[in-house]
Amino acid sequence: MTTTKTPPSLLPGSALLRKNLKIACIQLASGADKAANLAHARDKVLEAAKLGAGLVVLPECFNSPYGCDYFPSYAEPLLPSPPSREASPSFHALSAMAKEAGVYLVGGSVPESVEVKDSKDSKDSKTYYNTSLTFGPDGGLLATHRKVHLFDIDIPGKITFRESEVLSPGNKVTIVDLPEYGKIAIAICYDIRFPELAMVAARQGCFALIYPGAFNTTTGPLHWRLQGQARAMDNQVYVALCSPARDMAASYHAWGHSLVVDPMAQVLVEAEETETIVTADLDAAAIESTRSGIPLRNQRRFDVYPDVSAGKVRYEE
Repeated sequence: MTTTKTPPSLLPGSALLRKNLKIACIQLASGADKAANLAHARDKVLEAAKLGAGLVVLPECFNSPYGCDYFPSYAEPLLPSPPSREASPSFHALSAMAKEAGVYLVGGSVPESVEVKDSKDSKDSKTYYNTSLTFGPDGGLLATHRKVHLFDIDIPGKITFRESEVLSPGNKVTIVDLPEYGKIAIAICYDIRFPELAMVAARQGCFALIYPGAFNTTTGPLHWRLQGQARAMDNQVYVALCSPARDMAASYHAWGHSLVVDPMAQVLVEAEETETIVTADLDAAAIESTRSGIPLRNQRRFDVYPDVSAGKVRYEE
């Protein structure tokens, strides 16, 4: 007898999130001292675990100031994995935090360096990425995501920023299996503006989209919450955005306002701009309730337009 396997996107929503889960977004205040940033992050991860969180998220570039001028000096090699403690203190600090707290930890992002040998003159150079590491409760590395879309913008009179002057892009959709709960997708900041990533992840059965990010005080008030709600509304999943705390003495002013959005696009919790931890309870029944009431999963017209998740999607670098 032949059986047909139901695509993950068509499974009941409650089957995507197998049991209720508390998520914590740590809106961290980081400075120039990497060791101090890592120690402070540990304290906050342990605090989040005491609040009952099973999934904890740190912000983009949590171990350093954010900015093109800082990426090379704070960058660490992550390959081959695991790197040495001396070469990559951030990798080992995140692993230890996850194990000590007994949580799944989305380690925001850190600047990554990769040695590249130029075959023409045999000289070594470095390529840099903005990279997120996810660890399990046993301290093991579950996934690596390199920021796919680099933050290159120019709003006259407001802000100009070009990550591509220093960074290279990643090349894959990142989906992480949390065995007790289901699958989540990881992307970084500017990645949220490209709905294709979210659509692919949702149609591959993710119950949540996680975005460590550092929107600024120009685009933040315009689009930060809107983007989170849009990705949740379009895909009927949970969405979490985790920002650094705002530091007006820094060269880059993060918007803050870390938040969690439910599958009906309602904001469950939102921070202000200062350092804090926000938590939300992800309800296993809420996804199915939303999808039953507004049944997008059965109403898409792939005879009129293509299913982006059915095309050529890269899940490996």
